[in-house]
Amino acid sequence: MLARRTMARLLVVDDDSHLREVLRFALVRAGHEVVEAAHGLEALERVADAASPFDCVLLDILMPELDGLETCRRLRQSSEVPILFLSSRDEELDRILGLELGADDYITKPFSPREVVTRVKVVLRRVARATAARPEDAPRTLRAGTVALDLETHRCHVGETEVVLTVTEFELLRVLLGAPGRVFTRDDLLDRAFGADHHVADRTIDSHVRRLRAKFAPHGLEPVETVYGVGYRLREPR
Repeated sequence: MLARRTMARLLVVDDDSHLREVLRFALVRAGHEVVEAAHGLEALERVADAASPFDCVLLDILMPELDGLETCRRLRQSSEVPILFLSSRDEELDRILGLELGADDYITKPFSPREVVTRVKVVLRRVARATAARPEDAPRTLRAGTVALDLETHRCHVGETEVVLTVTEFELLRVLLGAPGRVFTRDDLLDRAFGADHHVADRTIDSHVRRLRAKFAPHGLEPVETVYGVGYRLREPR
């Protein structure tokens, strides 16, 4: 786990070898261990063969063999590792699609290595905060109807069935379950789930909410209610 190591283990996936080298230099200088992959298939192999898990994946979108969007989709079938997209495409639909596939953040090229280091730091801090030790008197599990969020094991269940959530999805649901009935603006959710030093646009929340709803829909549940013109709140369990 990240908390037991002095540095994070990162996977940088991009078909541009020069960019990979620039990012490697900046990230290693910031104290991280870096593994590289030139395309999506190689990235999936790196993840599958890794002796220890990666703490974050930096993933380009336009790549040969297997593009970043499909790579993200496949990673999300078996892993909750934070994913940070690196893309030359600045179209809003591309950003929304990337986030709805399960990415945690999206950086548009060209970017400075310093910005990437900062974004990685923010994502890792979010993970650390989500898995940090809690006070003895703090609740270990948050519940709403059949939904249970275990804050120690970082797992979510509907009844006896586990619903696999990314770190960001888990944090959003944690905020909502922790204050039943309260309406949160997008900015509120961003600050509470991403941290005050986030670099994420407020509409990013909409993409993560859609993913949460899609994951609970097979169980006949929709735990997040839209309050039009304001934001979101926990839907009262039926």
